[in-house]
Amino acid sequence: MLDPALLRNNPAELAERLRVSRGFELDVSRIESLEAERKHIQVRTQELQSLRNSKSKEIGQLMGRATRHIAEEDYDQADFYAAQVEGIKAEVAAFGDELKVSETRLDELRAEIESIALGIPNVPDASVPVGKDEADNIEQHRWGTPRAFDFEVKDHVELGARNGWLDGDTAAKISGARFTVLRGKLARLHRALAQFMLDLHTDTHGYEETNVPLLVNADSMRGTGQLPKFEDDLFATEVGDGEAAHRRYLIPTSEVPLTNIVRDEILDAERLPLRMTAHSMCFRAEAGSHGRDTRGMIRQHQFEKVELVSIATPEESADEHERMTRCAEVVLESLGLPYRKVLLCTGDMGFGAIKTYDLEVWLPSQDSYREISSCSNCGDFQARRMQARWRNPATGKPELVHTLNGSGVAVGRALIAVMENYQNADGSIDVPEALRGYMGGVERIA
Repeated sequence: MLDPALLRNNPAELAERLRVSRGFELDVSRIESLEAERKHIQVRTQELQSLRNSKSKEIGQLMGRATRHIAEEDYDQADFYAAQVEGIKAEVAAFGDELKVSETRLDELRAEIESIALGIPNVPDASVPVGKDEADNIEQHRWGTPRAFDFEVKDHVELGARNGWLDGDTAAKISGARFTVLRGKLARLHRALAQFMLDLHTDTHGYEETNVPLLVNADSMRGTGQLPKFEDDLFATEVGDGEAAHRRYLIPTSEVPLTNIVRDEILDAERLPLRMTAHSMCFRAEAGSHGRDTRGMIRQHQFEKVELVSIATPEESADEHERMTRCAEVVLESLGLPYRKVLLCTGDMGFGAIKTYDLEVWLPSQDSYREISSCSNCGDFQARRMQARWRNPATGKPELVHTLNGSGVAVGRALIAVMENYQNADGSIDVPEALRGYMGGVERIA
């Protein structure tokens, strides 16, 4: 969520920035109308609340006097004060209904303004190129040289199906489209990739391994920006009926539970940057992506990913973003997979990001680079939703942290890249040297 002051004080300026950078249309007239009414109602509500408080105090004082006169058996004076109390109570009752209406309307206005604010994307960093889509992204560099094959290249589906390793038909029977069953040595290679990434990020890069829930509540989804805007992309569970029903969401990425660990917390400066990593299942409905990358494991409803999350101070978040992206690059370099690093333009960035780098791995069957990691700095956008703060030792006051997240990397897509880049003419697949220790020393699967 953006700073409410931007929405309250400069909606027209904010609207123009979002229109140019994000192609997002902000209804300025609606916001100004709501804010004007909110200010008017808030002033009147505060006046009535102040009047109620002063009258309550006055009633207390009069009742105290009446009690003292009763104790002194001066009943006439006691009755006098009691009559004054009744008069003031009648006065309070007269404006009580207006106060209730004002408080109710103020809550409605605040909820509507917040609903609008929750749907506004983050404002891109000044270093992000302005553009409409991926065609306007800027390549930063490439690593590795794509392999030249002297035989016809097979894609990962063909390589997996030949040996019964990758079985989409059985998965469809069990669960439906966009699920996959992995078997045998390919399943072990998939597991090896996840273990290798976790070990690299914990032992070498200093991230703390964290095991997180796969089901989270709505507050957690709202905190990282999945709700309310992207609810159609989520899988949800519901237990119970009516008011007793409890709704939880399957995580689309472990960014959600990892980042929400610091929700409603005030962190000591000594703990920052706080770096966490988790290997988890991820679940996405992929609404609106029908027909795109549905073959094989490119775009699945269920997949695995090793996630990186950092909680940092505003001053260190830019450097932390570069560091996180580099950690993801090391994964691909250690596996010997050619890739390129791309700076996303404003129109291609995620909802909550101020700046994003994508890493795209080379897939021989597609003769192109495809996304395997996305590393984003979200600034204080998520932190404001979560009220995640740190205590600045310079001021002694709590301030919003910056949150960062990145894939380190997507396990399924790494498996695809290894299969295709390390394939042999006979359909066997060489095991990258970095993974052989996790494969019991096996150098080739066939």
